[in-house]
Amino acid sequence: MSEHQPGVPGDQPSPLTTHLLELKRRLTIAVVVYLLGVMVLMNYSDVVYDAISLPLREALPEGSPMVFIGAPDVFFTYLKVALLVSLFATSPVTLYQLWAFVAPGLYRHERRVFVGYLSASIVLLLAGAAFAYFVVFPLAFKFFLGFASEHIQAMPAVKEYLSFALKLLFAFGLSFQIPILLMILSRLELIDPESLAGKRRFVILWVFVAGALLTPPDVISQVMLALPMLVLFEIGLFLARQGRKRAARLKAQQEEQEASGA
Repeated sequence: MSEHQPGVPGDQPSPLTTHLLELKRRLTIAVVVYLLGVMVLMNYSDVVYDAISLPLREALPEGSPMVFIGAPDVFFTYLKVALLVSLFATSPVTLYQLWAFVAPGLYRHERRVFVGYLSASIVLLLAGAAFAYFVVFPLAFKFFLGFASEHIQAMPAVKEYLSFALKLLFAFGLSFQIPILLMILSRLELIDPESLAGKRRFVILWVFVAGALLTPPDVISQVMLALPMLVLFEIGLFLARQGRKRAARLKAQQEEQEASGA
């Protein structure tokens, strides 16, 4: 029976296998850190929930409690809070693992672009969530609770409020990604900013449709989501145009240098 000799190409793992093993290792680290974060944050879920529910509690009449109907509602609500907060709290580790996996295959300028887009995306995600929390929540709750009367009192449920709040926070966080999305699509030449600007009336229509789909069925949150989306669309369009012009200038300079060198 023949023995394997060192140095035989068949003994070496293929590049694809090596990349998959590296990806598995990076994902394992990120998942383990995330689960550890969940276990730690379960001890502080009540504090985080108090912060999330503050806009609603401030809009309620003084002394009004929040209630829960099912016995396990509070536990599962706190668990959901821990799962969500751990996602953000451990995001530096997750992003580093992503970067460590992707970076070796990128050129220096591609690394700068990747980091720039990723950083801007995180900032816009947090800005969207902050806009919902500090601007939309107070207005929406003041409007809804204004229908209370002497015979009809609001008693918001813990579980339902968290679902409502998370839906709005994610809707606004995702909608604030519009400038980044437009810049990436324009850079990949999948869209033309000038052509898109000519279809603005259709964009306005679809923005309000998206606002209705992404938010609860009330006019305030729908309009408060649609208006920032329109502003962000115009900002993204402007940045995409500037990116196209900059790319055209760089291409012209490169062609001029090649012509002068020839």
